[in-house]
Amino acid sequence: AVDVVAPDDEGAQLDAGERLAFYEADLTDEDDVGRVVDEVVDDHGGIDCLLNIAGTWRGGEALHQTDEDTFDLLFDVNLRTMFLASKHALPHLHEREGAIVSVSSRSSLEGGEGDGPYRAAKAGVRRLTETLAEENEGVVRANAVMPSVIDTPANRDAMPDSNHEKWVEPSDIAEVMLFLCSDAASVTSGAAVPVYGEA
Repeated sequence: AVDVVAPDDEGAQLDAGERLAFYEADLTDEDDVGRVVDEVVDDHGGIDCLLNIAGTWRGGEALHQTDEDTFDLLFDVNLRTMFLASKHALPHLHEREGAIVSVSSRSSLEGGEGDGPYRAAKAGVRRLTETLAEENEGVVRANAVMPSVIDTPANRDAMPDSNHEKWVEPSDIAEVMLFLCSDAASVTSGAAVPVYGEA
């Protein structure tokens, strides 16, 4: 797992036992991405799969009211991280004939009110996924998942009056991502898979 926040920092939690190795890196910084990919390969001998899960949401304002910093943040965290991680992992994924799975969003399928830059960044994730699938056909598969609202503490805090029972558990989305990395999905590449649940 790679995150910009170390697990022992305030607010960070890591509870996966000895099977998970943690690496701290800023995935919006190309030098840092190159470094951490090299570290992973050195420590584990290669890369079988890449899961691009870094993401964030901001919204509530019309496009003409959205400041440039918010736009940059949304594209950096949602799209730049996917681009840089995929770029640097691809040579190693080619060696293993591996897979890439990235997180897009249901809202990327259409325009909407109040979160245009987020929707655009997540649409970019889908388009880059299709590009990766095309450019690496027959060697590395690339797919995306499209959640709606994920049942996380942050989302519950942001939307306390919503029906949380209809939201999708992160573990359920992880199961779909695991499938897309597995041999069971060997004929699937370039797809954007809905993981909406009932949300």
